[in-house]
Amino acid sequence: MQKRPTERQASIVELVRADGFKTIEQLAERFQVTPQTIRRDVNALCDEGLLRRRHGGVEPALEHENIAYRARKVLHVNEKRKIAALVARAIPDGASLFFSIGTTPELVASALLQHRGLRIFTNNLNVAYVAATNDSFDVTLIGGRLRNRDRDVLGPEVEAFFNSYKVDYGIFGVGGIDADGSLLDFDEQEVRARSAILTNSRQTYLVADHTKFGRNAVVRGGSVTQVTAFFTDCPPPAAITQMIEKNGVALHIPEPNAEFPTFYVPEED
Repeated sequence: MQKRPTERQASIVELVRADGFKTIEQLAERFQVTPQTIRRDVNALCDEGLLRRRHGGVEPALEHENIAYRARKVLHVNEKRKIAALVARAIPDGASLFFSIGTTPELVASALLQHRGLRIFTNNLNVAYVAATNDSFDVTLIGGRLRNRDRDVLGPEVEAFFNSYKVDYGIFGVGGIDADGSLLDFDEQEVRARSAILTNSRQTYLVADHTKFGRNAVVRGGSVTQVTAFFTDCPPPAAITQMIEKNGVALHIPEPNAEFPTFYVPEED
């Protein structure tokens, strides 16, 4: 049975990132589709900034900027759902939360929909949209400059807003985690907003799947050693593990073959 195009495209990205280069013919054989179908997929992925064309095939794109939301949404979704389910287990009813931008925080919001009485503040349009489906939630969407490509809001207004409140939990993702533990992102305003979340949350929860380890991004802001807890889908590199253990950071990883409840994820129109 052939995969839906979005699933196949996500798998293409994974293969190319793992191997560094794939020809059109190799991809067509791997997915049992025609070269023409693979070319259409590749064209779409290159347009989204996920891959880069090279003679005879494709290679990973240079990561000077983040991948667009529509493309990130289908990458590692199963891993992100497991992370989200773990976070939901750690949040009590009636808590107040900051949510950052990103697709993993969005899935955390989805995993929390069975909770009651949460108060949520976010600059993530998708988090606000998901959380608004629970009538018991009090949701505040922060104003600022709308980034259509990423479906979020940034700007000095966002940083000022986060600095005006003190909440129980800050839920945030990152663009990458450097080998020295630095938290990296692609935009200075993203980092400033995240820093405000870190400063003004009683407990800070970093949510990031395994692909963020060693991923390049140009703006540094904070360290993995500064968070209360780190939720990820597989053990971090040894150096990162040593850092978080030394600094008392709680590490949460799903048990192998653990079963998690399914939860609502809004579909694209």
